[in-house]
Amino acid sequence: MKKKEFKAESKKLLSMMINSIYTNKEIAFRELISNASDAIDKLVYLSATNGELKADTNNLKILIELDKENRTIKITDNGIGMTDVELESNLGTIAKSGSELFKEENSDKKNLEIIGQFGVGFYSSFMISKRVSVLSRKAGVSDAYLWESDGTDGFTITKSEMPNNGTVVTLYLKDNTEDNNYDEYLEDFTISRIVKKYSDYIKYPIQMEVETEKEDEKDKSKKIKVKELKTLNSMVPIWKKNKKDVKEEEYNDFYADKFYDYEKPLKVIKSDVEGLTSYSSLLFIPSHAPYNYYTKDYEKGLMLYSKGVMIMDKCSDLLPDYFSFVKGIVDSEDISLNISRETMQSDKQIKVIARSLETKIKKELVDMLKNERDNYIKFYEAFGEQLKYGIYSSYGMNKEVLQDLLLFYSSRKEKLITLDEYLEDMSDDTIYYASGETIDKIKMLPNVINALNSNKNVLFLTNYLDEFVIKVLGTYKDKKFMNVLSSEFDLSTEEEKENLKKVNEDNKSMLDKMTSILNNQVKNVRFTNKLKDHAVCLTSEGDVSLEMEKVLNAMPNGESVKANKILEINENSKIADKLKELYASNSEELEKYTKILYNQARLIEGLSVENPTELTSLICEIMAK
Repeated sequence: MKKKEFKAESKKLLSMMINSIYTNKEIAFRELISNASDAIDKLVYLSATNGELKADTNNLKILIELDKENRTIKITDNGIGMTDVELESNLGTIAKSGSELFKEENSDKKNLEIIGQFGVGFYSSFMISKRVSVLSRKAGVSDAYLWESDGTDGFTITKSEMPNNGTVVTLYLKDNTEDNNYDEYLEDFTISRIVKKYSDYIKYPIQMEVETEKEDEKDKSKKIKVKELKTLNSMVPIWKKNKKDVKEEEYNDFYADKFYDYEKPLKVIKSDVEGLTSYSSLLFIPSHAPYNYYTKDYEKGLMLYSKGVMIMDKCSDLLPDYFSFVKGIVDSEDISLNISRETMQSDKQIKVIARSLETKIKKELVDMLKNERDNYIKFYEAFGEQLKYGIYSSYGMNKEVLQDLLLFYSSRKEKLITLDEYLEDMSDDTIYYASGETIDKIKMLPNVINALNSNKNVLFLTNYLDEFVIKVLGTYKDKKFMNVLSSEFDLSTEEEKENLKKVNEDNKSMLDKMTSILNNQVKNVRFTNKLKDHAVCLTSEGDVSLEMEKVLNAMPNGESVKANKILEINENSKIADKLKELYASNSEELEKYTKILYNQARLIEGLSVENPTELTSLICEIMAK
C-alpha cells in the first residue's frame, strides 16, 4: 500500500472545496446518493448494450446502514463499481467527474440519464467525516479495491475483497463540537428526513433499517421495538406521471404535504416542455395568501430538481415577483450546475424556463378569469395586490403581462370587471374612475353623483394601490383614464363652460380673497356648475389626487405630500349668493364662511379637519346668530 497525493493543485484547494463551496452539511447525503444512482444507471445502460456484461438488474437498490456504536454510516449500491485505476482517477483528482466522462463518451446515446457530478459531490462527505473509505468492485471484474482518505493531503488504494459488484462508501463521523452534533446523522428519522427532502425521486429504492413499534405476539397489550428494512423514497415523481393517471386528490395531497397548506389549491398547472431547454413542472395557485405573504419574511421560489434530485428548495429566479404566490416544482435535465449544485453555473437555462413558466401562468390565470370567474375572484382577493404592485413597482414595464388580469368594481354592472369588459359598453373614449375607502363612501361624493347621473360607468377604486396603478398605466388600448374627482372632469356644454367662465371672472377678487384666507391650503377657489344638491366639494389638479395624498401620508416614515386642491362652490346654491353678499358687506364673516366651507369639503372627501376646535367654534358662532 502506497499513499498517493491528490492531483489537484494543493491541500488548500481541497480544504476550500470541503469547507466553502458547500454550506449545508445535509448536501453530503444528497451527493453520495446521487452518485450511487449514477452507478446503477451506468450498470443498467451497459448491461443493455454490452453482451459480455452479465449483471443482475432485477434487484437494484441503494442501502444506508447506521452504526451508532462505531459512529459510521455506510451507503452501498450494486451499480457498475470502479477499478483501482478508476478510483484513483475519479476520487484522486478533485473536480474530476467519472459520470460526466461517461456521459461525454456516450453523448450520442438517447435516454441516457446520468446526474453526473461524482468527483466534486463526493468530497462534500468530508464536511461530516474525519475519514472516508470507498470499497468498490467493477461489474465483470473479480478484484475489489479500497480507497481511503482523511481529506487532507492524499489517499491510499489497496486491494480488497467484495462478494458482488458495486460500491460501499463508509463515513467515519467527525467528533461532536459545541457547534455541531454529528451524532444526529446516526438517527433513523434524520436520515429519513434528508432522503425525503433531497432524494425522494431517485428512481431506485433507497433502503434502511428503521426502528418501529409492533405488537408483542406473546402479549398483545405490549409494544416491542423491532428493526425493519424500509424504502425511504417515493421513486416516481408525481409530475412525471401522465395527468390522466393522477387523481385530483393526489395533487391536493401532494400540495398539502410539500407546501404545508390546509386548503386545497385553486389551480393545478402541469406541463412538460421539450425544446432547447426541456423541463417538467407542477405548479399550484393557492386559494389564500400565506400569513406572511405581504411581509419581508416571505420567500418566493419553486423547488428545483434535476432528474429527481432536489437542487434548491426555493429557486427565486424561476418566478417574477408578481407571480411569487405560485408554489410548485420544476424538474429539468438541462440545468447547468456548478460544482456545488447549490448555485447555477449559467443562468441561461433558468431564464428560458422562467420565461416559459411566466407565459404558462399568465395563460392559466386568463383561462380561470374567463371560465372559472368565482375562483378567479377568490384568487384576486388574495393576490390582486401583488399583480398591481407588479405594474406599479416596475413603472409600467410589466403592464402588458398584468393589465388584463386586473379587476375593478363597476358602478354600472355592480361587480368586479376587467378593463376589457369596461370597454365593451363604454359611451365615449374615456375610462372614468373614482377612489375612496369604500364603495359606499365613493358613491356619496358630489362629483361621483354627477358622473353617475350622467350615466357614466365609474370604476370604484378602493385599494390603496389602485390609483397608482391607473397612473402608471396611463391609457388602456388607447383609451385615457379620467378621475371624476379631479378638476379636469367636466361634462358641461360649451355654452355652460362659457357662462361659468364669466361667473368666475366677475367674482375673481372675491375668490382670490377666499384663496388668501385659506393660506395656501388650496391652490384655488372657484365656482362650478358640476354640483346639483351639494354646495361645495374639493377636487385636485395635477398628478397627486386627494386619495393619493391620504395613502402617501399614511405610509410609515413617508414624506408629507399634498395634492393641489381646488375648493369648488356650487354657483347655483344659496351659499354662493351669501358669499357674494358677505364679500360686499362683511369681510370678517366671509372669512368664517370660507373656513367652514373648506373644512366641510375636506370631511366630504374623507380628509381630516386640520383644526377641529376652530371649526366647531365657527359653526357655533354662526348658529347663535
